[in-house]
Amino acid sequence: MEIKDKTGNIFDFRRLNKADALALGIYFESLSHETKCKFGPHALTQDSAHKICQFEKDPAHRFIAVTKSGIIVAYIILEFGMIDHEKHRYRNYGIKLEEGKDLFFAPSVLDDYQNAGLASAIFNELIPYAKNIGALSLVLLGGTQETNQLALAFYAKFGFQPLGGYQTDVYNIDMRLVL
Repeated sequence: MEIKDKTGNIFDFRRLNKADALALGIYFESLSHETKCKFGPHALTQDSAHKICQFEKDPAHRFIAVTKSGIIVAYIILEFGMIDHEKHRYRNYGIKLEEGKDLFFAPSVLDDYQNAGLASAIFNELIPYAKNIGALSLVLLGGTQETNQLALAFYAKFGFQPLGGYQTDVYNIDMRLVL
């Protein structure tokens, strides 16, 4: 489907497929160090892109936003499987996550396209998609770094609620959107 950012740029927003391996690797390697430090589900390398695109029975739905010239500018994961360390943290908040219903969500956007309305356009499609497939909530995988105030404000705009936090090499805020 087509989506637009706030300046009117048009992108194709679709599921990732096997033919996207090279373009996804280029996307991963084009991200700044700062952006890479905010994304933790997997390595952001060409090798990782190849493995992701060749995975036959992926337990996740992976999406990309692509320019008309074929450049991937956003990559989004909706993970259906239960991730133990996430499940335990949420249990401490009094929330029992249900596998396949409470989806773990991990977004990334190419640096030059951040703060341009692309992520909002993606959310406007992704939230109805999640509801349509029976999801109960979107759980921000790994939370977001406490210092990333733009991301915290963005998620709050879409109704994500902060639940608490935890320390890794940085302090992370867990957030969840009940659908």
